[in-house]
Amino acid sequence: MAVIHRTTLTPGKLELLASWLPSQPWYEGGERHQELARAGGFRLDDPQGEVGIEFMVVTDDSGDETLSYLVPLTYRGAPLDGADHALIGTTEHGVLGPRWVYDGTHDPVLVAQLLALLQGEAEPQAQSESNTPDPSVVRGFTGPRITGPVTSTAATSGPRCTNISVRAGSAVPEGTVAPEGSAGGPQRDQDGGLVIRVNRVLLPGQEDTTAAQGHVTAGWRLPDGTEARSVFATVQTAAP
Repeated sequence: MAVIHRTTLTPGKLELLASWLPSQPWYEGGERHQELARAGGFRLDDPQGEVGIEFMVVTDDSGDETLSYLVPLTYRGAPLDGADHALIGTTEHGVLGPRWVYDGTHDPVLVAQLLALLQGEAEPQAQSESNTPDPSVVRGFTGPRITGPVTSTAATSGPRCTNISVRAGSAVPEGTVAPEGSAGGPQRDQDGGLVIRVNRVLLPGQEDTTAAQGHVTAGWRLPDGTEARSVFATVQTAAP
């Protein structure tokens, strides 16, 4: 399990995000100076112990209303090949040294562990405590189980979400499952990749997952201290 170091990070995560967020297609903040605040989230473990994985929620008061953004992050000790477009920035960790911080939707390690979480094969961890599971993170998956390693991923962002096309080993039916691409099966891209949707703008109370074959639901805190919950990620059901 990941170890959380009580140390410095220079520049800090919010400093990195302050310059990166406004350039994203799902950003809905206003023109005033950003007032970003960490509001919650959770972590996942990299089985190889090399990459830090965090699903961070930040709130932003720069517009007419407070908005909550989900930012999956990965932390690496060296640059990720071919991912310059996903680099949020670099920072100096007080214990681990230089770290490259990426938009995790473009990092195959995070995507593989998100898929594992959806399927109940990875345990969510507390955001700020070492070796502490987070039971508040709820997941479900009713589609055919995807086995084998993730072989490729591709992320495309639009208003309010990022869609990740995932190609992995094979689909193993659990019970009776509709043929791939038919109604009732998981949504796939034109090349047959499974599509995971990461909700970037979180709406409190939006927890309906009836149209999803898989989901991750978790919580965060609003600026007034109110606890909120919403769907962080889904695997949508294919249209008939």
